[in-house]
Amino acid sequence: MEPGWDVVDSAGESVGKIDEVLGDKNRDIFDGLAVSTGLVGKPKYVPAERVGEIREDRVQLELSADEVERLEPYEPEPV
Repeated sequence: MEPGWDVVDSAGESVGKIDEVLGDKNRDIFDGLAVSTGLVGKPKYVPAERVGEIREDRVQLELSADEVERLEPYEPEPV
């Protein structure tokens, strides 16, 4: 997975694009995704356990479009 990949809901409808893959790549830990759902606003945080099928250039979530809209905004940890 990488930034720019399409993100679809559980019904296969587009809900946004991957903004950032979260975790520790060096330790092979996947924490979740920051998903941009529109042109304005902060990306939404999708926890790893709600990520379903992963295909080339596309990730399907185990969430409906309404559930995606209700997700918390992604807040990067301070450096």
